[in-house]
Amino acid sequence: MTHPHLFRRDGARPLLLDLFCCAGGAATGYHRAGFDVAGVDIAPRPNYPFTFHWANALTFIAELIATGEIGRFSLIHASPPCQAGCALTVGTNRAMGWGGTHVDLVPATRMLLEASGLPYVIEQPNGKAEIRKDVTLCGEMFGLGVLRHRNFELGRWSAARPTHPKHRGRVRGWRHGEFFDGPYVAAYGNGGGKPSIPELQAAMGIDWTDVREELTEAIPPAYSQWIGARFLARVLAEVAA
Repeated sequence: MTHPHLFRRDGARPLLLDLFCCAGGAATGYHRAGFDVAGVDIAPRPNYPFTFHWANALTFIAELIATGEIGRFSLIHASPPCQAGCALTVGTNRAMGWGGTHVDLVPATRMLLEASGLPYVIEQPNGKAEIRKDVTLCGEMFGLGVLRHRNFELGRWSAARPTHPKHRGRVRGWRHGEFFDGPYVAAYGNGGGKPSIPELQAAMGIDWTDVREELTEAIPPAYSQWIGARFLARVLAEVAA
């Protein structure tokens, strides 16, 4: 791996670019791991807890590459909209006779991440999105109240895949007219036995937003904290070798 410039001249922490940042679930985890974070989203995100840029994420990173400003960053995280490949959306679209209305932004995102020359992370849910599943994380790995499986493609660096623990039970909610109880809540949608906002916040480990759409789109900060800590440890170990 090419070593990024981890520590800036002003002594500040390494800087991470958070593309398609939503309300900052990933950003908070990376911040806890040791990064300063700058987020970009096409929608205004007043609840985002770090430096925020209201812009098209792909246009934003393209301009950073063109001007050379991308060199200020040590790592890029991207969570392109998943509706084109998300298993839940695909299933719903087929059942309702929909489909074909969502654009897959993963290829364009990856092309720009490669052009950046920096290490990167692409995050996607289970489904048809074409990313390498270099790491798969689950809420049970961190003692959370959600399962929320997420896959991560690691560009220009690698991390050992963690063991996927056995789930303790079902996700609470209604399925085909029958209610199932369980230790996890459903972090998507509304109705059908879905959790309240406080339940969802507690299950995800997110307390800075109470907007359901932002909560259901977020990844738990524990995931990105795990990834960010391993990235920093790997780079520091290689520098010391």
